[in-house]
Amino acid sequence: MLLYYDLHIHSALSPCADDDMTPNNIVNMAKLKGLDLITVSDHNCARNVEAAARVAADAGLLFLPGLEMTTSEEVHVLVFFEEARAAREFGDKLYAELPDIRNQPDFFGNQFILNEKDEVVGTLDKLLISALPYDIDESCALVREYGGYAVPAHINKGANSVLANLGFFPPQLFFKTVETVPGLAIESDISRFEQIHSSDAHNLWQIAERERALEVEIANVRTILQKLCD
Repeated sequence: MLLYYDLHIHSALSPCADDDMTPNNIVNMAKLKGLDLITVSDHNCARNVEAAARVAADAGLLFLPGLEMTTSEEVHVLVFFEEARAAREFGDKLYAELPDIRNQPDFFGNQFILNEKDEVVGTLDKLLISALPYDIDESCALVREYGGYAVPAHINKGANSVLANLGFFPPQLFFKTVETVPGLAIESDISRFEQIHSSDAHNLWQIAERERALEVEIANVRTILQKLCD
C-alpha cells in the first residue's frame, strides 16, 4: 500500500508560517493535492496538533502527530509520536524550556493556537523559533524519554541541519531515516539511511503534491512509525 505524504507542515502556530495555515485549510489542501498522510510540525510546540488530528480524522486523512524541535546547536529535528496528546505534552515540555525571549508578532509573525473550527483560542508569548537548551544528544534522549521518534530535518539545507551546523552525524546517535530536500547537493554519504522528502510548508501552496509515497502493509500510525524509525 502506498501512502502519499507530507510529514513537515507548519501551522499558524509557527511565527514563520502564514496565518491561514489553519487545521481545516491544511487538511483540505492536502486532500485537494491527493495526499493520504500528513504531519503538522510546528517549532518547539504542538498546541495545534490535537485540533489538526481531529480535522484530519473527520476528513479521512491519516495524521502523524509531531513537531520540529531546535537543539542548542540550532539543528532542526522532526519528532513524531503515535498519539496527538503525547506530541502536545512533549511540546509543552519544550515550550517551558525555551529562553524567555518574547515573540514580536509584527516582526516574526503570529503564534496562533487554533481549534478544530479554525478559531483562534490563544497565542503563545515565547518566541518558538528560539533554540532549546538541549544539545542534539540531550534532545534525542528527551525524545526517547517521552516515547517519540526523531528524524533529522532537511539535512542538506545550508542552515539548521545536522550537516550544516555540525558537519557530521554524531556516531553515538541512531537514526533510521533522515529528511532531505530534493535537488540540493548532499556532501556526505547517507546511503545507510532511509530518506523522506517533505515540503517544510509555511503556506498552503507549498504543501507537497502527490509525488512521494511510503510503502506500508497497513495504513496506521504504528506501521508508519515502524517504517520510519524502528
